[in-house]
Amino acid sequence: MSKSTESDSASPAPTEREAAYIAVLASPEFQELKRKHRNWVLPATGAALVFYFVYVLASTYAVDFMSQKLFGNINVGLVFGLLQFVATFVVTMAYVRYADRELDPRSAKIRDEMEAEGLA
Repeated sequence: MSKSTESDSASPAPTEREAAYIAVLASPEFQELKRKHRNWVLPATGAALVFYFVYVLASTYAVDFMSQKLFGNINVGLVFGLLQFVATFVVTMAYVRYADRELDPRSAKIRDEMEAEGLA
């Protein structure tokens, strides 16, 4: 067996287009876009998961509370479960609004700059 040379294991140099994409990924504008996305998504996801796990834990360990009738055959557990759907739609609508207002204009600017340079 022969030893592989350094050029055998080295990655080829990026093409002009790849280099341009790498530059965009490292740009302050793209980093700001990622930061804004992360700063919205992570807390919203965390809050939704906490709400879900509180529901699951309450259903498991607070059976008396979840079984309390509110009216007719409607109890706290059923209302809490239906609120999971409401929470999903609220988070989705809030994200769409945030993306329309904050993320889309920034990503459009980056895309427009790339298209002007003939890279997209």
